[in-house]
Amino acid sequence: MNYEFLQYEVENQVAVVYINRPPLNPLNTKVFHELYALIDELEANRNVSAIVITGKGEKAFVAGADIHEMLDLDLAGMMEMNRISRAAFSKIENASKPVIAAINGLALGGGCELALVCDLRICSDKAKFAFPEVNLGIIPGGGGTQRLQRIVGQGVAKELLYFGEMIDAQRALDIHLVNKVVPSDQLLPTAKEWAGKLAKKPAIAMRMLKEAVNTGANVDLQSGLMVENACFGNAFATEDRKEGMRAFAEKRKPVFSGK
Repeated sequence: MNYEFLQYEVENQVAVVYINRPPLNPLNTKVFHELYALIDELEANRNVSAIVITGKGEKAFVAGADIHEMLDLDLAGMMEMNRISRAAFSKIENASKPVIAAINGLALGGGCELALVCDLRICSDKAKFAFPEVNLGIIPGGGGTQRLQRIVGQGVAKELLYFGEMIDAQRALDIHLVNKVVPSDQLLPTAKEWAGKLAKKPAIAMRMLKEAVNTGANVDLQSGLMVENACFGNAFATEDRKEGMRAFAEKRKPVFSGK
């Protein structure tokens, strides 16, 4: 499939996806459709074991949703755009392969929501974050009010959501919104390094890990433990489990097959 607003490259089992609407890379309906389709494509690609998402250019990861598109929408049109955005975000969040956000600049509104659905977040020391929706007379509509509090805690989430003010990379690290801050010229190399390490892990065990964590975050403890038990059984039944344990016993590096 040809993409108008996305670019991607695959190397060493890692796919790097660029949101390509510089300088601010705003998200519109077409971008959401393309993200959904591309994640599907990468899920089916056996040469891809991990995914990095970043923004094209140096100014922005994603500086929010496309306000120009939203201005012309009535309520029905806005709710349809919102449905499409939620589908795209859910597709990324529930991808079987690990996804890393490489946040190269502004991550505002929908850009923050896109980062939140990724498994891990690495940002440039020049990155800035905000949920400014309240200052436009609206609230986040792509999951920001729900996912943010699960990552940073409800008190900090309310601070960011209620004030709608910008925070820098260090504050984002302090509140655990991001996992790591690096100099801007090291952002993509670091994200690729992390993705490369994840790409070498046993694929089924990684998928089961992600399913156990994601599902468990939204259910009570006992239900989460049941999910974990089922995922553990699925991982234990694999050839990679046998290889991993044999390699440990034989004091060598395992060679995983993804089976």
